[in-house]
Amino acid sequence: MSADTASRTTSPSGNAFWRWLPDRVDARIRVFAWLSFLAEVTIIGTGGAVRLTGSGLGCPTWPTCTAESLVPTPEMGIHGVIEFGNRTLTGLVGILAVVVLVLVLRIRRERRDLFTLAAIVLGGVVAQAIVGGITVLTGLNPFIVGFHYVASLVLVGVTAAFLARMGEPGGPREPVVPRWHRILAHTTSVVLLVTVVVGVLTTGAGPHSGDADAGRNGFDVEILEHVHAWPAYALFALTLALLAGAWRVRRTAPRVLGWTIALLVVELVQIGVGLYQARNGLPELAVGIHMVLAALLVATMTVLLLRLTPAQTRTADARTADA
Repeated sequence: MSADTASRTTSPSGNAFWRWLPDRVDARIRVFAWLSFLAEVTIIGTGGAVRLTGSGLGCPTWPTCTAESLVPTPEMGIHGVIEFGNRTLTGLVGILAVVVLVLVLRIRRERRDLFTLAAIVLGGVVAQAIVGGITVLTGLNPFIVGFHYVASLVLVGVTAAFLARMGEPGGPREPVVPRWHRILAHTTSVVLLVTVVVGVLTTGAGPHSGDADAGRNGFDVEILEHVHAWPAYALFALTLALLAGAWRVRRTAPRVLGWTIALLVVELVQIGVGLYQARNGLPELAVGIHMVLAALLVATMTVLLLRLTPAQTRTADARTADA
């Protein structure tokens, strides 16, 4: 008898809790997985608000807001409220990550993929909280702030992967598109990564530092704005090629076509917002929308890549043979 089984047998309350946990992907897992994803996207928006309103040092210490107070004091004004609000949301993100991980405990053997993804999210949230503290303690170092943002995008991608995988069986995965299409899709994802990284460097050189006294990364922001556009347009061109390929396999892989269209739509909106902010002096609201759209791009690309090799539902004959 394993240790966890023994503990559940000897503890009535533990045994009842174990029986309460889902034995399959049910509504509880779906609801909290969606809440976790939405929270990860939302905290990117609130983190952007912290930077764009100059509230990055609204709480000048970490983990407390001031040396004497856990919460902001009236003297700190709106900046303290905004920064502390973002920290509070981090707690909510962590709670949701814990709930999702607990909910998949009972199915962790047959759905090891979901358990692993949930564990990565929880570990990532803890790491993100620490990195967030480091950004404050280093006076909003632009490179650490940029790393903090990229790590947040990674967590958005992982929670999106959980959403995609929870709707599929836990069986083997097989490609539904040709090999060249898969190579093109992964190449497109690499270009997306380059676009994001250059965009982060551009922001780190721009005017939105999060605090009037925060330093910049030293790069020429005007040059970086042009450099940032190059991989963005390459991403758009590659997505058009992906769309042409997805159209050819639309009968056997309709979801690939649907998610490729979704990727293209988000890119078009992102390009429009990017052009608007570049030509209008980087207005705060447009920059914030641009940051959130980048998160949605990462999520959409993640799901698209998973749709290229979905899990295969076993046939009735195979299930009968196992029985």
